[in-house]
Amino acid sequence: MKKLIYTLLFVLISVAANGQQAKYVFYFIGDGMGVNQVNGTEMYQAELQNGRIGVEPLLFTQFPVATMATTFSATNSVTDSAAAGTALATGKKTYNSAISVGEDKNPIETVAEKAKKAGKKVGVTTSVSVDHATPAAFYAHQADRNMNYEIAVDLTKANFDFYAGGGFLKPDKTYDKKDAPNIFPIFEEAGYTVARGYSDYKAKSKDAGKMILIQEEGKDPSCLPYAIDRKSDDLTLAQITESAIDFLTKGKNKGFFLMVEGGKIDWACHGNDAATVFNEVKDMDDAIKVAYEFYKKHPKETLIVVTADHETGGIVLGTGKYALNLKALQYQKHSADGLSRRISELRKSKGNKVTWEDMKEFLGEEMGFWKQFPISWEQEKKLRDEFEQSFVRNKVVFAESMYSKSEPMAARAKEVMDQISMVGWVSGGHSAGYVPVFAIGAGSQLFGEKIDNTEIPKRIAKAAGYK
Repeated sequence: MKKLIYTLLFVLISVAANGQQAKYVFYFIGDGMGVNQVNGTEMYQAELQNGRIGVEPLLFTQFPVATMATTFSATNSVTDSAAAGTALATGKKTYNSAISVGEDKNPIETVAEKAKKAGKKVGVTTSVSVDHATPAAFYAHQADRNMNYEIAVDLTKANFDFYAGGGFLKPDKTYDKKDAPNIFPIFEEAGYTVARGYSDYKAKSKDAGKMILIQEEGKDPSCLPYAIDRKSDDLTLAQITESAIDFLTKGKNKGFFLMVEGGKIDWACHGNDAATVFNEVKDMDDAIKVAYEFYKKHPKETLIVVTADHETGGIVLGTGKYALNLKALQYQKHSADGLSRRISELRKSKGNKVTWEDMKEFLGEEMGFWKQFPISWEQEKKLRDEFEQSFVRNKVVFAESMYSKSEPMAARAKEVMDQISMVGWVSGGHSAGYVPVFAIGAGSQLFGEKIDNTEIPKRIAKAAGYK
C-alpha cells in the first residue's frame, strides 16, 4: 500500500512540475534597448497621449517580474551585438564579432538548438536581416558576424521551422567576396518555402513544411522600414510574430521556442534619433502584445521574456534644465534617414535651387519647427548655417552613423529636435549600461534578481525543461 501511495505521490509531483514547464517560449530582444530607451518611450507616451509628466506604461513593463542584466563580453567591457547575441543564445561569453562560437572558435550550443532537440518547433525572427548578428547567434556558428553568406548556409543546417526578417544581405557572395551559389535555391533544396510579404505567407503557409518569411521583392533586404516611416504594404514585426505563432502551432503541437528581435531600436540609437527610437520600442511592444494574447490563452504553459543585448547611444533624458519636452517629437514625421531622403527629393524637385524660405517651409512640415513650436535664434542659426553650406555653397558632407548616411541638413534638424525635446546622447556606439529584463508566465520566477546576460538562456532552458 505504501509503495502505491509513494508511486501516486511521485506521479502527482511530476505532473505538477511538468505543468509549470514552459511549453511555449517567447524570447524578445530589443537590440540597443537600454533602461532609458524604455523609460523614455513611456514618458513620451505620457506627454503625447495625456499631456502629463509621468509614464504611460508599455505592456511588457507591466510584467510581474522585472530586473536588469549586465552585458560585457569576454574581451570587451562594451559588447557588440554578436557577442551579446551569443551570450543571450548560449549562456556563454565570447569575443566581440563571434557568432555562437567560443574564444577557441568552436561552436557553442544555443538554447534554440536545445529546444529543437527537445522536440519543440523553433522560430528565429527579426526586423533586420535574417543573417544579422542577433538572429544569427541563435542558429549559426561562425567566427565573424560579417560572414553573412556562411551564416545563411548555417540556417539550413540548424533546420529550424520558421525564420523571418527583412531578407539576406549577401545571397551569392562569400565572406572573402567570391561568387557562390545563390542562397535561395539552397533554402528550397533544404525544404524551405520562401514567402515574400505577409500576404504571400498566408497564401503559402498551409502547404509549407518549413518557412522563411521576408519582405516583398524590391524592398530593402537589410531591414523592415522604421515604424515612423512605414507604409501600408510594409511587413511589420507584429505580423511576423503573428505568422510565427500560426506556423509553429500548426499540425502536431509539441510546443515552440520563438526568438523575436526588435533590431532597429539599435539602428535608430546609433543615429541618435530619439523620435524614431521611441517609435521602435513601441513597435516591439506591439509585437509583444501579439505574444501576450497567446499567453492569455495558455497562461500556465507560456513564458515570455523581454530583454536587450546592450544599450546604444548612451541616451540621456534631460539635458540640464530639469525638464523634458518629449511631446515635440510627435511632429517629426520621418526617421532621420527618411528626412534625408525627403531633402534629396526637395533638391531634385527644385533643380538644386532651394531657397531658405523653401527649407523653412519644408522643416515646418517635416519637423514642426516654427509651425508647431518656436525655435531659438541659436537653433535657427544652426539650421541656416548648414543651409548656406550645403545648398548655397554646395558643400554637402553626409553625416554617417553605423547604419546610415544622412543629408547634413537632416542631421542638423535632428540635433535641433534633440535640443527642443531635451534629449541627449553620449555617442553613436554601444555602452555598458544595464539592460532591462521582464518576464511573465511559466518559470518567470527564475528571473527575480540582478543577473548577467548569460543567465537568461540558462533560465529559459530550465523553465522549459530543455536538457
